[in-house]
Amino acid sequence: MVRSATGLRLLSSLLLSVVLPASAGAIDEIELLFPVRCVLGSTCFIQSYVDHDGTDQVRDYQCGGRSYDAHDGTDIRIPDMAVQRQGVEVLATAAGTVTAIRDEIDDISVRTIGRTAIKGKECGNGVVIDHANGWKTQYCHLARGSVRVSRNERVSPGHPIGLIGLSGDTEFPHLHLTVRHRNKIVDPFAYELEPTLCGSGHSIWTGLTSDQLKYRSREILNVGFTDHSPTMDQIESGEVTKYPVSLQSEALIAYVRVIGLREGDQQTVTVRDPDGVILSEYEAPALDRNKAQYFVASGRKRKAAEWTPGSYTAAYSVAGSDGNVLRKTFEIQLGAR
Repeated sequence: MVRSATGLRLLSSLLLSVVLPASAGAIDEIELLFPVRCVLGSTCFIQSYVDHDGTDQVRDYQCGGRSYDAHDGTDIRIPDMAVQRQGVEVLATAAGTVTAIRDEIDDISVRTIGRTAIKGKECGNGVVIDHANGWKTQYCHLARGSVRVSRNERVSPGHPIGLIGLSGDTEFPHLHLTVRHRNKIVDPFAYELEPTLCGSGHSIWTGLTSDQLKYRSREILNVGFTDHSPTMDQIESGEVTKYPVSLQSEALIAYVRVIGLREGDQQTVTVRDPDGVILSEYEAPALDRNKAQYFVASGRKRKAAEWTPGSYTAAYSVAGSDGNVLRKTFEIQLGAR
């Protein structure tokens, strides 16, 4: 399971947090701007929500599995490291005062360095902002050297505070945002959630459309074509784009990476040539467990002197174990139109 940091251990009081239960009123309620300069659902995605289950099981605010045990924040991920290298800004969600920063942790996947190397610094490079009426926000996994604020600095909503990175306890570039009210965890998608009522509570985000706020049990992260068998690391790093398909390529392969897949999900990738004839098809076995992220590919080697010029189309679908269906069609043009 993909994991991310759960604490910037600069303020000991932040380590004593639990999920905030329903309260009698919202007199101290805050509105939060989305903390990443991106378009949610298009150029960035929610990888994990707050875990609302008090046991060793997992339950997001819709009673789904888009979280992991004891996850105390919202993980906002970008498609890959190629996008991260371009620089994706992290923004202050509301006005407040910066109370803690860290900016010296290297951007290295925890799979490479191991968790022992970042023990006590799981948040990586980060910022804590103190807002009014007991509200605090914490921003983790920022890129080394990217923090743009200083301790005790006043910031306004939308103020750039750093860039998304790969520091601390993470395997992919993303922002881990934790929201606290009087030292208790708040889910910004479900403030005042009733613990036993799926989908209760209300959003405290401002500036997001209803479509962006929509809960998605699964999301497509990356799609594309390549001329060799891709790996997860190549998709994550963006290296897969260095192997484009041409008329002379030895192979033509379509790939799809998805987040939030569930046990029992069945995936299919079908590639058709310019005449609409099936070039290749892969029907993946039903998943044996939930997958935080997963990729499938389908293709074949070239048999003629070159590929037939024209548009090659890939169709991806997931038949969900919960009855939901996710589909995506994409194409590549070979040769002149």
